[in-house]
Amino acid sequence: MRDKGNGKIRFPRSEYLYYPGCSLEHTGLMYDTSARAVMKALGSSLKELDDWNCCGATSYMSIRELRAFAVSSRNLALAEMSGADQLVTVCSACFTTLGKTNRYFREDATLRARIKDALAAADLKYDGSLEVRHLLDVIVNDFGVEEVKKRAKRGLSGMKVAPYYGCQISRPHGTFDDPENPSSFDPILSALGADVLRFPLRARCCGGMQMITSSEAAIPLVRDLLKCAKDEGAECIVCFCPLCHVNLDCYTGAVERKFGEKYAIPIIYFTQVLGLALGLSAKQLDIGRELVDTSAFVEKYAAEAAAGASA
Repeated sequence: MRDKGNGKIRFPRSEYLYYPGCSLEHTGLMYDTSARAVMKALGSSLKELDDWNCCGATSYMSIRELRAFAVSSRNLALAEMSGADQLVTVCSACFTTLGKTNRYFREDATLRARIKDALAAADLKYDGSLEVRHLLDVIVNDFGVEEVKKRAKRGLSGMKVAPYYGCQISRPHGTFDDPENPSSFDPILSALGADVLRFPLRARCCGGMQMITSSEAAIPLVRDLLKCAKDEGAECIVCFCPLCHVNLDCYTGAVERKFGEKYAIPIIYFTQVLGLALGLSAKQLDIGRELVDTSAFVEKYAAEAAAGASA
């Protein structure tokens, strides 16, 4: 396969060094479970980076920039010192933060020297050789449509999917997808038989961390996304970011109460939908922890996969 962003030839690897990020141990636990299960089903695996720490996230970087870069670069240093040349994450915020740190480290000599000093205080060093990637990039460009289709156990025939990429997976630089109109997962969904909806708000912000500081401003953003998906006829919204998932899943009820509307659209991670096609059961993909009821969706699309897994 050929990477869209930098022209590198990509091939599937038997193992990828994996940075889960804080959300994947708590609110995004099902994303972690399904990502590991999907990679195993594809004949690969995710090896967790030893002793990783929080990436610093975007909020810390806005108030303590150097400390945030140092916190983030510690993960890059640990990965590079382990001998890896890539670090894969599934969180779009982690992907943005680690990628930004990596880029600034390479491009800004003054900042690079200060980060090196900070790392040296912890007996660490980083030379900037690492590549930060999102798991979606790996699935799309290392495995690709044909490899995924070959390994599929069942199709997603008839599933009406609104792919919600969010704003951080491709912006600002679009390393593997279009910054304004990301669509890299669409061909895989289509090849598996899903009905990929137009969903024009696919790259619109969900409100992000603003949901904590100003829910009055953020809830209408979630409502826009839910309304757009409903108007398109979506049976599920597929997410690529744990924060997007939390905002859409946890605040559907708040949207319904505030606007007097009914949505109840299942919010599913892209790894969970992909896992269903690969023959994994809802239990193996940890579908069922969501606040929005997914039982009808599971009954309709996962029953065959569950039967296959237990056979």
